[in-house]
Amino acid sequence: MDDTTLILNRVLPILLLIALGHWTRRSGFLTESAVENLRKLVVTLALPSVLFISFLEMKLQTKYLLVFALIFALNVTLFALGRVLKARLRVEYLYFPFLMTGFEYGMLGVSLFGSAYGLDKIGYIAVIDLGHELFIWFVFLAFLLMLRDGHQDPRQLLRAFLTSPVIIGILAGIALNVIGAREFVNERPIVGGVMATLRFLGNLTIPLILIIVGYGIRLDRTGVREAAPVIGIRLAILVPLALLLNWLVLRGLLDLEAPFEAGLFTLLVLPPPFIIPLYMKAGLPDERRYVNNALTLYTVASIVLFTVYFVLHPEL
Repeated sequence: MDDTTLILNRVLPILLLIALGHWTRRSGFLTESAVENLRKLVVTLALPSVLFISFLEMKLQTKYLLVFALIFALNVTLFALGRVLKARLRVEYLYFPFLMTGFEYGMLGVSLFGSAYGLDKIGYIAVIDLGHELFIWFVFLAFLLMLRDGHQDPRQLLRAFLTSPVIIGILAGIALNVIGAREFVNERPIVGGVMATLRFLGNLTIPLILIIVGYGIRLDRTGVREAAPVIGIRLAILVPLALLLNWLVLRGLLDLEAPFEAGLFTLLVLPPPFIIPLYMKAGLPDERRYVNNALTLYTVASIVLFTVYFVLHPEL
């Protein structure tokens, strides 16, 4: 298969599934409540299954700890930069700093990377994402709750972290990997059947997420004009930074394989976390519209940038 055919065969399903999701909203084929239930299915069962299997089967190395620390520090720095820029540029929107940091790994990164490079390669971007997950649960969410409620309880954050199906899947996969239980859970009666079931569930992840993403795409001219600056600033920083970190750190310092570089680039071009609207203050319609428009426009930009990257790097 030549590169052109490979690219078309990998990229076209992404675009078609997103278009299908958009059609289901425009035509009324799926209701908002139905899509919300699909989202729950993905977050609670399908995505944790993919991550559990990825961390169970990957070869863990101590040098991944540097990647973990690097991504965590990057997210903290971006959040601090967002707060500085809000003051310097006199941005009126309260949630501008939250749009400058964090990445929608679960609902977009996994589907784009997995559909283009294969679900068997998800482990590479999952390693890149680990530091980001810690930032989201213990820094990003903490500040979101402080802005909404005026305070936050560390116990609430820890409880949310430990009860998240995604985190449970990651931690369980790592734990079984460390104790050398991979062959046991795959080959023994009963547990082998459970593993096969998890693989079936994992196969639902990509199509469901892309349909959900397509369903949520809603843009208007006013929204594009308002949201464009934050997206332009963020991508102007993160695209060159992704290429630089790949060259200096992943390839040069750590000597990691090419899939890790694709994982880092994919993560850093993703939109801010989709959880922002879930934890916003009530009674701020203009603020909510601004955030939703920014997330939607950024999603479109991320898909375009990832497609360009995949065209240039179709094979890992």
